[in-house]
Amino acid sequence: MKAKVTPDTENQEILKRYRNLLRLWKPRNPDDRKIVRKAFRMALEAHHDMRRKSGEPYIFHPLGVATICVEEIGLGATSIVCALLHDVVEDTEYTLEDIRGLFGEKVASIIDGLTKIKGIFDQRTTTVHAENFKRLLLTLSDDVRVILVKLADRLHNMRTLDALPSDKQLKISSETGILYAPLAHRLGLHAIKSELEDLALKYTEPEVYETLVGKLRSTARERSRFVSKFIHPIRQDLIQQGFKYTIKAREKSVAAIWQKMKKKEVPFEEIYDIFAIRIVIDTPIESEKSDAWKVYSIVTDHYLPNMDRLRDWISIPKANGYEALHTTVMGHTGHWVEIQIRTRRMDEVAERGYAAHWKYKESFNISSKLDNWLDRIKEMIESPDSDALSFIDDVKGFFFLDEISVFTPSGEMRILPANSTVLDFAYAIHSELGNTCIGAKVDKKLVPINQPLKNGQQVEVITSSKQTPREEWLTYVVTTRAKTNIKQAVKEEKKLFSKQGKEKLEKWFRQFSVDFKQEQIKQFQAVNNFPTMVDLYYSAATDKIGLKDVKIFAASNYRDGWINYVSRNSAGNKSVLHSEAGTGSAPHPESPASYMEEDLQGDVTSYGYQVAGCCNPIPGDDVIGLIPSESSKTVIHRTKCTQAMDMISQYGIHFVKLNWTNNEFISFLTSISINGIDKKGLINEITKIISNELNLNIQAFNIQADKGITEGKISLFVRDATTLNNVLEKLKFIEGVTTVRRVD
Repeated sequence: MKAKVTPDTENQEILKRYRNLLRLWKPRNPDDRKIVRKAFRMALEAHHDMRRKSGEPYIFHPLGVATICVEEIGLGATSIVCALLHDVVEDTEYTLEDIRGLFGEKVASIIDGLTKIKGIFDQRTTTVHAENFKRLLLTLSDDVRVILVKLADRLHNMRTLDALPSDKQLKISSETGILYAPLAHRLGLHAIKSELEDLALKYTEPEVYETLVGKLRSTARERSRFVSKFIHPIRQDLIQQGFKYTIKAREKSVAAIWQKMKKKEVPFEEIYDIFAIRIVIDTPIESEKSDAWKVYSIVTDHYLPNMDRLRDWISIPKANGYEALHTTVMGHTGHWVEIQIRTRRMDEVAERGYAAHWKYKESFNISSKLDNWLDRIKEMIESPDSDALSFIDDVKGFFFLDEISVFTPSGEMRILPANSTVLDFAYAIHSELGNTCIGAKVDKKLVPINQPLKNGQQVEVITSSKQTPREEWLTYVVTTRAKTNIKQAVKEEKKLFSKQGKEKLEKWFRQFSVDFKQEQIKQFQAVNNFPTMVDLYYSAATDKIGLKDVKIFAASNYRDGWINYVSRNSAGNKSVLHSEAGTGSAPHPESPASYMEEDLQGDVTSYGYQVAGCCNPIPGDDVIGLIPSESSKTVIHRTKCTQAMDMISQYGIHFVKLNWTNNEFISFLTSISINGIDKKGLINEITKIISNELNLNIQAFNIQADKGITEGKISLFVRDATTLNNVLEKLKFIEGVTTVRRVD
């Protein structure tokens, strides 16, 4: 029987949680304890009649955030005060001036930053949303504690997300995956990053999450036995050589396992590095490097290493401050095992990120590339590139990129994101060097401007005064500096053609009696996927568009909502519903498109809806409807669609949760890929299962064999996700077939 909750028991629980916070924190002096007590009392009073969606007292949340700041990030008194008060200005009658008067300028500044961040994802205007994203990162570069407290806030919210309705869960989870997990990664908070990703997966793809959690649980005992036997000889040698150490096996996060399964297109059972064995040694800072290599020697005395998998992040740490030696060795059962070797300091920095890095930096004057990364964030924000949406894309990619070290001809080292090219390197040196780059000598060998660079290479840029940047260069680079300079140069060139292009376009409009007014021009720009008016006029001037395009536009009845949205965010992915097979995710030809309007239940607008071509949802899939604007069609996406999650988080797109109803007369076009060993009669076996056994209609079949390996793609009509899963399961049992999967 559940105990009755009374005000007395709630007060006891609040006091218990506050005392637990103090126990974990262990304040250094009485003044720190006093200011935290004052903050706690203020938060308790401010939120005294407020409750969370779960029904529990609201004060549980700020106490939970403060506890994460202490226990999992290692922050001090100022951050604890800010965590306790982070919702006070936003949700109660207290003002920022009240905070400043009671707790000082620094606390007020951090809480002001936290209050501003809170509104970022509530914007409905894309540009404002993007500009707020810029301001968030500017706040990060001014005082990183704003983001650290915000990450603690988001982690606590994700841990208590069950109390919210499904649409809120989906929105918050998508925000978490798009922004907060990458931020945690870049600030070195590995444990928090992994948990945020796992919790996001739990709500965006619940079936995948539960399946993988179950598989991890069922194989835990087997892994434990393996680890115990594997580490036994290593332990003996570490003791013999006098090391103080701990050894632990750490499982990959559920989200990381899922990403690897998708990337390699293999089942759970074929992921060999589900866990890594971590060896942490206690050693003085001056001996860290040599002692780490001694431990590496001990490991490789017993197990054969894969030299292609050796990573030395002690000599050159990662951008987020991560330091360790990683190697992969062949275990006693014939399976590869990842080994991570760290010192106690490295382990604390790896787990607690920036806060731990800062502690060691102050104590031992240790510099880190993490500081350089924060400087580069500020540089990106202050870039002259005014395209805020492009800025979001650049920064989002920048969060997850690893880095490489390359050298100038004089031996100066330059740090660049992984996958950087010769052109990135040239722009990193100087904008003029990039603008006139025609190639380079990499390790004395001549290469083109789009040649990807590798760690440790030496690069000599070759230039020509006749060279000018071109638009296709944007596909050659990954750095924001290079993209910004290329865009600026191309933009200046296009401006020279604007007057000529505008005159040509006006003439064409008049030929078909279309008003040459701002509204019509913008509509034409959107329909033809031009990001700016300058691009439109340039294309008219250079005959990339012509009279025929205006004729089509004049004859069509385009609405300004959905079309404009598609051109801005989903170029190339338009999938208008009609009965022609093979277009987007259209219904079967024998089923009119109008039937589909009866096939979904939910708040679908009176303008109707269409199925997104990026993820091709079918009945049985969990789906949401994205509503770009009031005059737009609702666009149906799968809830696991990364593009949909991106649009919800990044652009503030409104959405509704939808459910399918049963309609056995409708079929949907979907695609599957199939791989395996080439053999006689394979195509016959595949078509026999699909056409004869399951009575499904194949729209297209493309299969190729090369050197004994078969790869194929099949487009077929199915009624729902259950039918599709049945197809996949049956095809997997064909002898020689190795993988079958749905193509998104």
